[in-house]
Amino acid sequence: MKLGPSLHRVGNDIVAAYLVEDETGVTVIDAGLTGHWHDLTRELETMGRTPADIRGLILTHGDTDHIGFAQKLHDEFGVPLYIHEADAARAQGKEKSSGSFGKYSLGATIGFLAYTIRKGGMRNHYLTEVRTVKDGDELGLPGRPRIVGMPGHSPGSIAVFVPSVDAVFVGDALTTRNVLTGKTGPQPAPFTDEPGEALDSLSRLDEVKATWVLPGHGAPWNGGVSAAVSAIRATGGPTA
Repeated sequence: MKLGPSLHRVGNDIVAAYLVEDETGVTVIDAGLTGHWHDLTRELETMGRTPADIRGLILTHGDTDHIGFAQKLHDEFGVPLYIHEADAARAQGKEKSSGSFGKYSLGATIGFLAYTIRKGGMRNHYLTEVRTVKDGDELGLPGRPRIVGMPGHSPGSIAVFVPSVDAVFVGDALTTRNVLTGKTGPQPAPFTDEPGEALDSLSRLDEVKATWVLPGHGAPWNGGVSAAVSAIRATGGPTA
């Protein structure tokens, strides 16, 4: 799905990954589920690209619904995989999330689980080799992505700010569709390790000026960072 001249989405409102392009190649943000590999290659084809044009993949955190095709990219094309140092062990299968379900709707939850299974979510491969990043890093990848630390959903959750495409990729630091309740609009994400810390981390986006807020789950938000964060703060707490 093309969002802008150099900005693309892979997947859908249930689980999504993103592509940023410039003259030097492609940066991928998050890797969805294993079965999103075919969606990735199809989207690259529409761009006149192949996986060989990918210069790096940045993971917003280490949960299994974000690392899907990452190891395949690394093994087959030598693509370096970047993740915050505090989430490296999670992406390698050495640590697990401590987040709870919270509120849920049976229909929405079944839909999320069914999609996850259909897209190979039970066959995801943990990572064997990663490069670690930290808050404030600017990576020498297409789009010159900047790392914004967003601990809470997981210890090493990050947002990725790419000014050239007027977008910040937030992973599960916030969501625009709760996959367990079906509720839409900016809100805290489920399965969050430390809900209070995640809400506090939203202040780290106050200095980010971008139109697009692109989550790992939910519709792309083009109402600006400030409006998205304000909507979440107005809920008054981590339950959504």
